[in-house]
Amino acid sequence: MVVKASKITIRSLSARPVMVPMKLPLQTATGAVEQAALVLIDLETSAGIAGRAYLFAIGRPHLKPIVALVEAMGEMLAGDAVAPFDIEKKLRAKYTLLGVHNIVLFAMSGIDMAAWDVLGQSLGQPLTTLLGGTPRAVRAYNSKGLGIMPLPKLVRQAKQLLDEGFDAVKLRLGRADAAEDMAALRAVQKAIGDKPTLMVDFNQGLSVAEAIRRGRMIDAEGGVLWIEEPVRADDFAGCAKVAREVATPIQIGENFMGPEQMAQALAAGACDYVMPDLQRIGGVTGWMRAAALAQGAGVEMSSHLFSEASAQLLPVTPTAHWLEYVDWADPVLCEPLRIVEGHAPPSLRPGLGLQWDEKAVKKYLA
Repeated sequence: MVVKASKITIRSLSARPVMVPMKLPLQTATGAVEQAALVLIDLETSAGIAGRAYLFAIGRPHLKPIVALVEAMGEMLAGDAVAPFDIEKKLRAKYTLLGVHNIVLFAMSGIDMAAWDVLGQSLGQPLTTLLGGTPRAVRAYNSKGLGIMPLPKLVRQAKQLLDEGFDAVKLRLGRADAAEDMAALRAVQKAIGDKPTLMVDFNQGLSVAEAIRRGRMIDAEGGVLWIEEPVRADDFAGCAKVAREVATPIQIGENFMGPEQMAQALAAGACDYVMPDLQRIGGVTGWMRAAALAQGAGVEMSSHLFSEASAQLLPVTPTAHWLEYVDWADPVLCEPLRIVEGHAPPSLRPGLGLQWDEKAVKKYLA
């Protein structure tokens, strides 16, 4: 069904919290995640088209405030046109004094994604096509599990992740003893061999000095594509120092609060690669601005979480690098994203292509 986009207005916004079991619980340097706390957003319109998106709340305690923010914003937007730039401008004005950061930005990003989904559906086009690109397969790495765990289990899980059709995986580091981290790295490298690509992630677990020390140890081992978030996410000066002192490329970006903060990080020389997160960067609108920044800086740009939407955005990202794959939303989706020979195939479904499995949603409601 093709509908004139300029005539579509917002009738209502609803947000449903769910707690979805994760097939592979994630143990990072800063905490464990065993269930995916998701907020499912439905944007109902005058054209009868429902835009869908979801947010990742990290844990159950954060679901209620995010749901409340989405619903409050929905009341402000009722009757407005489904125009993402105008929606963002209005919400930024409304929330200026509170601050457009953290969960306020999460809620705005979710609404932005749902609005773009409506526009794609109204024209019968996948998001990639709507944004002027051609749907194509994008490289993906398996980011499920592979956290801080005993070495025998780590080795088994690394092999399992590759067996799911990937040729790249990410390993979480950040143990109390650097020697234990290096033992884990060597064990995984031995288990998977030289051909697969390996990334490592410290999840902000180190001081600047320790990040440099461990980074140099990783340099000596070799075979690592990038070191992710070695220090506190907003310490761009510290991260820049690590990037200068360590040969292995430094990857950050999942915690950029809007493209403005990404611009600050790039100006500081804080990293070699960037990987914005859709709910923190500002949804599809924020992603496109971030992609322009990455192109201007000549920096490769990967995605963080939100595999389904990211698979449609990377083809219109000039410096597209890797898609981070997780399956956390799969249990509530009718058609989860699949990986074929290490790539996410192009989506040809209109908009973001998300359809809720309502039976599963009811089961996992929080």
